[in-house]
Amino acid sequence: MATPKPLPTDPIAEAHRHWTAHGWGSVADGMAAVTSLMRAQQIMLARVDEVLRPLDLTFARYELLMLLLFSRRGALPLNKIGSRLQVHPTSITSAVDRLEARGQVRRNPHPTDRRAILAEITEEGRATALAATEKLNDTVFADPGLGDGGVRTLIDLLTDLRRAAGDF
Repeated sequence: MATPKPLPTDPIAEAHRHWTAHGWGSVADGMAAVTSLMRAQQIMLARVDEVLRPLDLTFARYELLMLLLFSRRGALPLNKIGSRLQVHPTSITSAVDRLEARGQVRRNPHPTDRRAILAEITEEGRATALAATEKLNDTVFADPGLGDGGVRTLIDLLTDLRRAAGDF
């Protein structure tokens, strides 16, 4: 994936200037914060996608594999996966379908709840999850693009935002 050519000016700073000029100065910082956060999410997702694409993974499927990898038995009920990853059940079904088709996950009946289905990571899934993690650690997580102390500051700020939103 070719890196896009940088813009000559910061479009969010320019939007902030217009926001202020049009009488919305009291909320211009908030607009810039939200817009910056959304743009940063796009940048990070593009970096992650570039790493995961050769492994035929999306970030959602990677997260599902890692959740199963970290689970005690390598298997979880589908509803618990949805709850832990905070996504709609339909999205979990789709992700499990894709991973199952690739031999990375298998569905099993729950041993004590006939209504529930478990998703279980396979050896192929474990190998893929570990390979993806190694690549992500090397190319994205080791250097997310923030200076000294910036990563911890960002984590703390986003934790505050998520807490205030009732995320946990």
